[in-house]
Amino acid sequence: MAITASQVNELRKITGAGMLDCKNALTETNGDMDAAIDNLRKKGQKISDKRADRESNEGVVMALTNAEGTKGIVVEVNCETDFVAKNAEFIAFAQSIADVALAQLPVDKAALLELSLNGLSVKDRLLDQMAKIGEKIEVSNYELLQGANVVSYIHAGNKIGVLVSLNQAGTKAAAAGRDAAMQIAAMRPLAVSKEGIPQSVIDRELDIAREQVRAEGKPENMVDKIAQGKLGKFFKENTLLSQSFVKDASKTVEQMLQDADKGLTVENFKRLGIGV
Repeated sequence: MAITASQVNELRKITGAGMLDCKNALTETNGDMDAAIDNLRKKGQKISDKRADRESNEGVVMALTNAEGTKGIVVEVNCETDFVAKNAEFIAFAQSIADVALAQLPVDKAALLELSLNGLSVKDRLLDQMAKIGEKIEVSNYELLQGANVVSYIHAGNKIGVLVSLNQAGTKAAAAGRDAAMQIAAMRPLAVSKEGIPQSVIDRELDIAREQVRAEGKPENMVDKIAQGKLGKFFKENTLLSQSFVKDASKTVEQMLQDADKGLTVENFKRLGIGV
């Protein structure tokens, strides 16, 4: 049967696939719109299977908060090349995933992939994008954060996204929270404070420190004391509140927050980045 331009256009609006791909899919399915959609989705799946071992190290990160500033999401959508990552259509697609995530607040990535995005699941929309672009496209990371005051921050052209949860609301807290988010983007702390560092990490750092001290030829009875000192330095460099504030190295991040609003502190944070 003859395939009309209106049919091709309708399929293109539904799937986002190219005109020729839509025409071929309709031709192969004798104009059956649902079958053509499945055809294109299968094509996307073939691309996904073929490229399963390909590296998808490029992409964008989107971080959003709700109007009340009490909930936020950050999502990482990856592709294979920087060329695609900078494409306006790919960025808009990633933004649409972030928008539906903020609206629905799924608890994890698996739940996000099952959400409806313009009539299809996010998972199926990813297949459609793969069929259209010809690259591996995936949602690699997703985080949800809630609190009295949640601040979002995007850095380096959507390469890094940060969410910060503060214990107090208000504009002063939000401004300080943004500074804290910039700190997190730049300095990559492992936790808010030393209490958030897993014991396995602490044990590993102590083992490394002891070996370093022994290699320096220090007496065995001094090893543990010096190793504890090295651990203290590790905490200072790798926990947010103890880090030197990047905008003013004369104070810590904890002091910056206290100066902004008495009693203000960061309760939690999430950081996603493309290769950084």
